[in-house]
Amino acid sequence: MPEHFQLAVGLDAGSSRTRCVIGIVEDDCLRLIGFGEAESEGWAKSRIADQTAVANSMRRALEEAERMAGVPVESCVLGVGGATVRGSNARSEIEIGRPREIDHRDVSRVVDRASRVQLQEDRMILQALLQDFVVDDHPGHRDPRRMVASRIEANVHLITVSESEHDRLVASVNQAHVAVEETVFEAFAAAHSVVLPDERKEGVAVVDIGAHSTDLVVYYGDAVQIAASLPICGDHLTRDVARGLRLSFDDAACLKEEYGCATVGRTPDNSFIEVPATPSEGREPREVQRKMLNQIIEARADELFRHVMRELLRVGMKQALMGGVVLTGGTARLHEVCDAAERVLQCQARKGLTAGIEDWPDEMSEPAWSTAAGLAMYSGRLKMREEMETRAAGLLGRIFG
Repeated sequence: MPEHFQLAVGLDAGSSRTRCVIGIVEDDCLRLIGFGEAESEGWAKSRIADQTAVANSMRRALEEAERMAGVPVESCVLGVGGATVRGSNARSEIEIGRPREIDHRDVSRVVDRASRVQLQEDRMILQALLQDFVVDDHPGHRDPRRMVASRIEANVHLITVSESEHDRLVASVNQAHVAVEETVFEAFAAAHSVVLPDERKEGVAVVDIGAHSTDLVVYYGDAVQIAASLPICGDHLTRDVARGLRLSFDDAACLKEEYGCATVGRTPDNSFIEVPATPSEGREPREVQRKMLNQIIEARADELFRHVMRELLRVGMKQALMGGVVLTGGTARLHEVCDAAERVLQCQARKGLTAGIEDWPDEMSEPAWSTAAGLAMYSGRLKMREEMETRAAGLLGRIFG
């Protein structure tokens, strides 16, 4: 390892598993040097119920990653998601006066004005993501600097979150003895690691399906059009299986992961699975048709993707996803979940696997690690940005990054 180096650290504090990725920035590239994960504790329905327990889970994941990397972690980029996330569009315009070249200050001013919206109590802006600029009534400009104009408008997508939940999450990281460089919407971070720039331009949706929450981000023309939290998550599938087959939650989770499938069509009628005993009800182990399990899972998976379709319809993007749908998060490991997405959304679907980090091991090439990887990549981009450029750009550092 070089004498002077910059670490890029991503921390994904999921409600089921907490994951940490440590990379080192080398020649404008990011190389993995450590990773760790731990079972999450202290969460209830995607909200923090016990801050100390959450901090302990973070500390365990961080320590495992630090041991592998051989370096201590002082700061990280932290993922934020869950039921309190909202996305909305905002716009603003400014008159420049006589026609002249647009500079940094003009762009910063119009974007800052678009971001100054009246928020409800306990809401804060997590990220302000540029969609485009309108320059003298000509729309579709991503970077209007050096163009000559007398008026400029900015269209921005604002991702907001509960301020109290955000502060508790940051406080948990601080309690684990780590500073937070920046907080980033988890689905947006996952898109960094699993979606190529050309796919964003064609239109692509990233659906990050976690145990307690599902986050959605949709790109079109290299700009975020939708950021949302959906009401269906992995635990809903597990609870449905537990109720339908009269099992404990843990037994239902094991059956879902080992035998579950999000489509019923290819499940043979003569395929049976053994359902564990439930001593509390006096039940012995029994066999049920595997098709029954998959019917339960398919119904809830379809409901999840119908929620995605509603979001697409809301902004007129039903037929716009030429880049398809990318599924990330632990529940994306479910068998044939991509087939379920394709059936409902009528576009191609794939599982999101991390790309763009050197020395990424094969055992981590699965959707559950995509958010932590994206957060580390985001941290790396922050580190690679020159300090003078960051100071000059101000808010633009986040907009054009």
